[in-house]
Amino acid sequence: MENQLSAAHRVDRLKEMEQEIWDVLVIGGGITGAGIALDAQSRGMRTALIEMQDFASGTSSRSTKLVHGGLRYLKQFEVKMVAEVGKERAVVYENGPHVTTPEWMLLPIYEGGTFGKFTASIGLAIYDFLAGVKHGERRKMLSMDETLVKEPLLKRKGLKGGGYYVEYRTDDARLTIEVIKKAVEVGATVVNYTKADELLYENGKLVGVVAGDQIGGGTYTIKARKIVNATGPWVDMLREKDNSKKGKTLRLTKGIHLVFDSDRFPLHQAIYFDTSDGRMMFAIPREGKTYVGTTDTDYEADTAHPTMTIADRDYVLRATNEMFPDLKLRVDDVESSWAGVRPLIYQEDKSPSEISRKDEIFHSDSGMFTIAGGKLTGYRKMAETVTDLLSRELVDEGKGTFRSCTTKSIPISGGDVGGSGRYPEFVRNMREQGVLLGLSEASAERLVKRYGTNVSLVFELLPKPDERINCGELPPDIYTSLLYAMKFEMAVKPVDFFIRRTGALFFDIASVHAWKSEVIRIMAAQLGYSAEQIAAYELDLERQLKEAILPTTVNEEN
Repeated sequence: MENQLSAAHRVDRLKEMEQEIWDVLVIGGGITGAGIALDAQSRGMRTALIEMQDFASGTSSRSTKLVHGGLRYLKQFEVKMVAEVGKERAVVYENGPHVTTPEWMLLPIYEGGTFGKFTASIGLAIYDFLAGVKHGERRKMLSMDETLVKEPLLKRKGLKGGGYYVEYRTDDARLTIEVIKKAVEVGATVVNYTKADELLYENGKLVGVVAGDQIGGGTYTIKARKIVNATGPWVDMLREKDNSKKGKTLRLTKGIHLVFDSDRFPLHQAIYFDTSDGRMMFAIPREGKTYVGTTDTDYEADTAHPTMTIADRDYVLRATNEMFPDLKLRVDDVESSWAGVRPLIYQEDKSPSEISRKDEIFHSDSGMFTIAGGKLTGYRKMAETVTDLLSRELVDEGKGTFRSCTTKSIPISGGDVGGSGRYPEFVRNMREQGVLLGLSEASAERLVKRYGTNVSLVFELLPKPDERINCGELPPDIYTSLLYAMKFEMAVKPVDFFIRRTGALFFDIASVHAWKSEVIRIMAAQLGYSAEQIAAYELDLERQLKEAILPTTVNEEN
């Protein structure tokens, strides 16, 4: 597996892609494309995937990081979607308990708020029913006093009580990476930093792409019987290249999140709360931090690099201080932030918050399949629907026979711990192994929870006492994580490691400042960076660090 997802061997993968005609070529390495690659390859279709940036670098690393059913969509009568994605939460959890965790969510109910006590009770009961929630995780209704016991920081004025129900917290980027890795484990070939520059046709039918290597240069011709456009915010751009952008189109909206240290924002309990302008936001405790979001504004700027504006930051701060008034949070309390773009299906006369999160599939005259819209939670089901169509066409064209979908019961990479019920025991056992290898309990547990069953490989990369000089100034757990990211997760740039492989830039930004020079030095030595690459990657990381705490001066309407 090292050879397949080794950053040092990316070009080998690109050369392999030129050597055969694939059954399926997926363009886009976010969660949707990753899910399709896994489903198609596991059914027996020879599958390749290319991503023009890093895996999960777009929407799939910049969400609210919840695998949730979308309670608010009940108010828009999107019952079918709530039922489907609600059930999918449990599937995602069982197949990857190391990257998905049940999280009790508190919905405080206020006089004049979005949900009244009765509507919240009924809504949550319907939500439980539609989502097939297990008995121990069904909703509970709380009195005002019980609500304040759960979260003392809440605003008291107008509080009537609360609803208490289960959502699932995830690491969206790591979920995507683990699905990608599983697709590779079952035989798919994938490469990041590879852009579909040109579409190739024969007799009016799409048969391949000319792809450009964004790291080392060079172009590669990749042929496939079926091509899927799963490029998220870029799907319409690819449809334009295919001359098939007609009918429904995308509407991009932006969401941002702010991160605070838990010493400054000591949130006990995940909260889903009303804003004064009638929207809903989340406040989530995670790993010694609290993050709050999201905004929902139309977006037309740089799709690849959405940034937080002053208006975005001030909006979230204002809403947070209204709900948690004793905190009196200020601008300089913000430790980090992230901004992401949602690719939604355009609906006339709808505000960004009202646009449906449903997914849609388009099939062009050239044969290209496009999947657009949808939610992180429903990625596996979306992939199943697309892959059913691919299978049907390939069979009809006499290109083979393929198995039916089995991804509902395929653990993702790192997730094969014997089900969620055995996960706590697995964590205990592997944490003990890490301690025996010289790690602290906290470091060992962090690695186990990040990598799941792949932690055995991570532990194998720990330097022996006489090899510690190789770490330079890096602590052993960070050094071994870095080696693993390069050897087994195709981390090519420092930002890949600090954002998508570890989440450190969002949730431990101080460590990025502390270790960035050493990480760049080690990656340069391992991957053979040129002087120009070192300078460019340093600049890229500094830009991302700056954008995490300093908004642009643009003052958008919220």
